[in-house]
Amino acid sequence: MPIARSPAVAGAFYPADPAALRRAVHGFLATARPPVLPRPKALMAPHAGYVYSGPVAASAYALLTPLRGVIRRVVLLGPVHRVWTPGLALPDADAFDTPLGRIPLDREAMDGLADLPQVRVHAEAHAQEHSLEVHLPFLQESLEAFTLIPLAVGGATPEAVAEVLDRLWGGDETLIVVSSDLSHFLDYAAAQQRDDATVRHILHQDAWLEGDQACGCHPLNGLLLTARRRGLQTHLLDLRNSGDTAGERARVVGYASIAFTEPGRGDLLLRRARAAIAQALGRQADPSPCPEWMRQPAACFVTLTLQGRLRGCIGSLQAHRALNADLEANARAAAFNDPRFPPLTAEELGQIRVEVSLLTAPEPMRFSNEADALAQLRPGVDGVILEHGWHRATFLPQVWEQLPDPVEFMAHLKQKAGLEADFWAPEIRLSRYQVEKFREE
Repeated sequence: MPIARSPAVAGAFYPADPAALRRAVHGFLATARPPVLPRPKALMAPHAGYVYSGPVAASAYALLTPLRGVIRRVVLLGPVHRVWTPGLALPDADAFDTPLGRIPLDREAMDGLADLPQVRVHAEAHAQEHSLEVHLPFLQESLEAFTLIPLAVGGATPEAVAEVLDRLWGGDETLIVVSSDLSHFLDYAAAQQRDDATVRHILHQDAWLEGDQACGCHPLNGLLLTARRRGLQTHLLDLRNSGDTAGERARVVGYASIAFTEPGRGDLLLRRARAAIAQALGRQADPSPCPEWMRQPAACFVTLTLQGRLRGCIGSLQAHRALNADLEANARAAAFNDPRFPPLTAEELGQIRVEVSLLTAPEPMRFSNEADALAQLRPGVDGVILEHGWHRATFLPQVWEQLPDPVEFMAHLKQKAGLEADFWAPEIRLSRYQVEKFREE
């Protein structure tokens, strides 16, 4: 028979009756008004009794409604309150029970942490701990079937927690939740002041919070360090204290819900391109993550505009190196080596807009004459490569915005290649490709 941890605070922190618990959770979720955000990779939410922190926690869990069938695993980290552990503690169990049912643990992933010195099995750290348990009914009502990796965190350093998170990061199927309240037992005004300052540090991903700022500072600092390294974006969902929800205002506890979202492909490409230019100008630029898909061969173009006019455009037509290397090289080349423009200056850096285009592999076109070639082109869709002898040029699909007529488009492309606008020869070779483009606002 599997070993299951029984609920320790049902009937105290939340209702022990399944129907009453389900009504309470649904009520909190129904009144939450989360903003429209990209898919969250991680959440921070409070862990007090539901009457106090339930509305704030719901602001985080309401984001999971569209992801019910997507998230299949939850990594849950919270601080120890009863039994100290020096690092991160795993339970000696196969499942966690709540009044709403049994949640299986991901034993394979937990066993995969056995080689990390900061992780150990410590059943006592979990037995009476509420910081993890109070999140489970919210997860059960927000998601379909999922497995759980619960970690009770004691004195672990940010690096130690970050190493564990990197090991468990996973993909879209994995959600990370860090459990933490904010200040404890200050008066209402003092709590607001301290919690406002703490949240600013969290939003800036400052990974050095202390216990008087957030009781879950140890797991939270690890998440903040990981968020900075991976380029996550941080969003405040809710910030209140027990004086706002159900308690008196002479001594309050602060609560916040915060979402961490991964940058989209476009955001990441644009940030890395701009950082490459900034670094070439001697400016500091925050490092951006380089996920596996950016390490694969791919071709891209980088286009710079200044006040709506072209300021540089350089790229690769075929994949010949990793995308991150191609992106950074082309960004620097567009800024400093486009022969049509002088090198970009530091003063212009804040004024330019960056656009990145990812190219599909070029496909040779078959045609009998120029009219036949023009009839095959798809305005707004096709980028075109023209070659004749040593003459070679390309127009990205974006050029159709200025040259929507195929005849005019081809004439300008020939001129760009150093040929006459009305030139044609049977030896001309044309290829076409498509792009996925991303542009700074």
